[in-house]
Amino acid sequence: MNRTARNIVIVVGAILVTVCLAGAYFAGVSARKPLTCKGLKVTIADSNCNSFVSEEDVTKFLDSEYGQYKEMPLEGLNLDQIEKALEGKSAIHNTEAFVTKDGMLNITVTQRKPAVRFQGGKWGYYADAEGRSFPLQSSYASYVPVVDGNIPAITDTARIVKTTALVNFLENSSLWRDKFVQIRIDDKGDIILIPREGKERFIIGQPCGIEEKAEKMEMYYTHIIPEKGSGTYRTVDLRFKGQIVCR
Repeated sequence: MNRTARNIVIVVGAILVTVCLAGAYFAGVSARKPLTCKGLKVTIADSNCNSFVSEEDVTKFLDSEYGQYKEMPLEGLNLDQIEKALEGKSAIHNTEAFVTKDGMLNITVTQRKPAVRFQGGKWGYYADAEGRSFPLQSSYASYVPVVDGNIPAITDTARIVKTTALVNFLENSSLWRDKFVQIRIDDKGDIILIPREGKERFIIGQPCGIEEKAEKMEMYYTHIIPEKGSGTYRTVDLRFKGQIVCR
């Protein structure tokens, strides 16, 4: 066999080997089954702080809002959709969904942290610092400031946000944090602050302009009480700009 023929044989042989190896590889790939979801692992990141959402709740939410996920190909799971579906539940603040090589769908949930409890008779709800409301739990209660009386409807987001902002202002103030024993909303929708000591009732009115109203409360304690004496007035009306109306 001359040199040219020998080279042709070598080249053809190399091509055949390459084709065979490639065929075997792609046959193996096509025969390999896609990794499917074997189950769900739920982690409540702040379960030691609050108990508004349980692992069972997350499983039920996922079943109702997303649908079938078990035995589905992992690459076919829409993780963004799962996160958005769960975050649509009022007590859930944040959700992280991811899959692992063992075929598990992992979901980590962070709950909303209550800042205030609204209680209107036998019904009520919590709101977080941003004014986002979520239901009370029969088996768990969080010890936060309570606003009672004629509370906003759970759909009245604007009033909930403003009232929560007022409560946050009082709670974040070293001067007012422990001053009041009750925050009440009367039938007219005015907010009334009832102090721990004294007979006064501070009429805040609508939950706006709280900084100015707080300055007038401080003026009442530092100027009016020293001059008139404690217990002289039953109501201290702070609703009017630039005025303190005592009765």
